[in-house]
Amino acid sequence: MTSKLIKQTVKETNKLYLLLCALLSCFGAVMVASTTHSTGSFRDTAVMIGASGIGLALAVVISFVDYDVILKFWPVIGGISVFLMLLLFPFGVAPSARSDAISWLKITKWLYLQPSEILKIGFIITFSYHLNKVKDDISSLKNVFFLALHALVPIALVVLTGDMGSALIFILMFAGMMFISGVHWGYFIAGAVAVVSSLPILWYKVFNDIQRNRILAIFHPEDYPSEIYQQLQAQNAMKSGGFTGTGLFKGLLTQSGSIPESQNDMIFSSVCEELGFVGAAALALLFILLAVYTLRIGRRAETFSALMICSGVTFMIISQAVVNIGMCLSLLPVIGITLPFISAGGSSVLCLYLSVGLVLSVYRSSCGMRY
Repeated sequence: MTSKLIKQTVKETNKLYLLLCALLSCFGAVMVASTTHSTGSFRDTAVMIGASGIGLALAVVISFVDYDVILKFWPVIGGISVFLMLLLFPFGVAPSARSDAISWLKITKWLYLQPSEILKIGFIITFSYHLNKVKDDISSLKNVFFLALHALVPIALVVLTGDMGSALIFILMFAGMMFISGVHWGYFIAGAVAVVSSLPILWYKVFNDIQRNRILAIFHPEDYPSEIYQQLQAQNAMKSGGFTGTGLFKGLLTQSGSIPESQNDMIFSSVCEELGFVGAAALALLFILLAVYTLRIGRRAETFSALMICSGVTFMIISQAVVNIGMCLSLLPVIGITLPFISAGGSSVLCLYLSVGLVLSVYRSSCGMRY
């Protein structure tokens, strides 16, 4: 009986999807080991390996819960996500590299939790449920208004904690899920006009001096040497890597510690330096395959809510990857967005695998036997 159950479990688990995630995690663990090698500390690497292992196990466990059952618990999941974010206001701490953002809860001396990562999962679940409820008249003004109001809750919470990077990710997730759901294109034009019109208010009333200077540094690097330093070092590392790279643990700028936060925000620059264009292209290909396969699982499920869950996970991962790489290339200011599965951080990795569990649940519940 046990043998039969194990065989059924293996058969109904999307092994290729798990393999893609595991490959990304292995890639990340190796790069974190390389970027922290010069410090002599194995802590970040150990956290990555441990979080990835626990995350994989959690993803498999979650996959046994029907995604429709998970969606029915949206008030509990959404409430816990918002509650953890609200705890940041009295108890939140800012990382040393981002003094403008109280984005972490200190659990113990060595253990920190980033509630915005959990909020992303909560948003995917609650917003998928909301979209499914109004799918028959999704483009009505009333429904679009309340959907936008729904998205405004997590966006406002992360903005108020100073985490503008996460706010951008939530906006992209919201826009992506609305697009996949089939909302009329006119609302996207109206939204773009509203965003452009609100830029002066955002600049003077929402952004703080640190955030404004980081944006200005992109256009006038000579006037903001301290703000652009991190990105200039990242670009120098990327240029030095060439086509095949200098080799793992052999990047001059990476191993000398010349790239601030090379294990976190700027880890893509270390990938380019030590693994070259070949390594960077391989990493990009893994992200593309993961995104395409996630949407494929959602579409094959043939239910609207399943597609919304998978589209939410897709846009969460891809938007973070694009924004992170954009920071390294100085196309975007430094806004504290990590590279999914690759950057150091236990909270980020564990929450990513919670989203992987949701996708596996869609696969197992809806279409596991048809692949």
